[in-house]
Amino acid sequence: MSQAKFDVRVGKAAQVLLAAAVLAGCMTRPAPMPRHVPAQPSPPLPPVAAPLPPMAPVALPLQLSRAGFADLKEWAESDPRAGFSAFQRSCVQLMQKPDDALLGGVQYGGTIAEWRGVCGDAAAASPSTSEAARRFFETEFAPYRVAEGSAPGLFTGYYELELKGSRTRHGVFQTPLYGVPADLVSVDLGLFRDTFKGQRLAGRVTNGRLVPYPARAEIVARGLSAARALFYVDDPLDAFFLQIQGSGRVVLDDGSIVRAAFAAQNGQPYTAIGAVLVQRGELRREEVSLQSIRAWIKTHPAEAEGLMNANASYVFFQEKPIGDPILGAAGTEGVALTPEASIAVDTTVHALGLPVWLETTAPDADENAPERSFNRLLVMQDTGGAIHGAIRGDVYWGYGAAAGSIAGRMRSEGRLTVLLPKAVAQRLGPSAGFSVPR
Repeated sequence: MSQAKFDVRVGKAAQVLLAAAVLAGCMTRPAPMPRHVPAQPSPPLPPVAAPLPPMAPVALPLQLSRAGFADLKEWAESDPRAGFSAFQRSCVQLMQKPDDALLGGVQYGGTIAEWRGVCGDAAAASPSTSEAARRFFETEFAPYRVAEGSAPGLFTGYYELELKGSRTRHGVFQTPLYGVPADLVSVDLGLFRDTFKGQRLAGRVTNGRLVPYPARAEIVARGLSAARALFYVDDPLDAFFLQIQGSGRVVLDDGSIVRAAFAAQNGQPYTAIGAVLVQRGELRREEVSLQSIRAWIKTHPAEAEGLMNANASYVFFQEKPIGDPILGAAGTEGVALTPEASIAVDTTVHALGLPVWLETTAPDADENAPERSFNRLLVMQDTGGAIHGAIRGDVYWGYGAAAGSIAGRMRSEGRLTVLLPKAVAQRLGPSAGFSVPR
């Protein structure tokens, strides 16, 4: 679920944005407010108010513990070639940054300089066998288990769905997919204060103030004069799920196929409508899946719009060519997603571009078949509005009905192991702890 990927720098004074950041109430995470206390008066001057440094966010311990490749479940039987190709694409992005740039998140990944060697070796390699791909990672990296308290990790799935649409509104094609509104302002708060790193908000400027952008219900009811409709699709439910998944392929009425890719979001909080149905007693928690939600909506058409509007978040798109039909749209990192080799993570914790080993289970494409183990090398290349925490991830399953069947039903506990260059591992030692912003 690829949301919050679009940043615009605003030419207004920074203090206007910072005040709006607190008052607008549309941040993805609550931000701490600085405190002010009176300063001690000095004889020649009247008393003044001196601000204290900003309060640090409440922190939880993130623990990294060194492991061996032999400790990774089913590593010796794995085929990490798809993950290797995904890592090569990430390296192209990483190598465009200066040596002293930090990778991001809580910064356990170090600096770009510490990744130049492994990325250079990846660019020169072309493993033709699974054994050669495993040997590359074993030579270049050290595994670190990721732990955040005692809670198990949670892993879900997402995919690229297919919609039927038109460039003009006619007949059954009545539901718009909007481009980015001209009046939408998206702000990366980390540009203004380090304590706000990883936090963003969006809104629009009214009378010199940044105010919240309209929620889904208002956009659906009134439309958007500030945005152009890129396409009109034949099913409002498909349009809703497209916003949840982040991107999709639109089969147009002239026979051509284009991609509707995530471009921006209205800044309103994301609410999982499956959770809403559970709270109302309509579904049991263990029943919730994309398929069960869709089935409920189909049998309760009069309540469909109200349920969808319970999620105030609204996504805007950009048209992109399909390109390589095997790969997905570009994720937050800016590289095309690889089926079963890309994962969306919480970027306030993790840096994009890092390879990870995931140990979990996944549904079979056949709904009547049992779950199977899913132990795989993935690369952190995306993020999403519902992805929060150090051991929380969304696996990208690709395009089509089989991918949708798996992604829609995946909700599995699991374990995450990040792979770090040996230069970074030498600095970290056998274990290291980090504070996670909340």
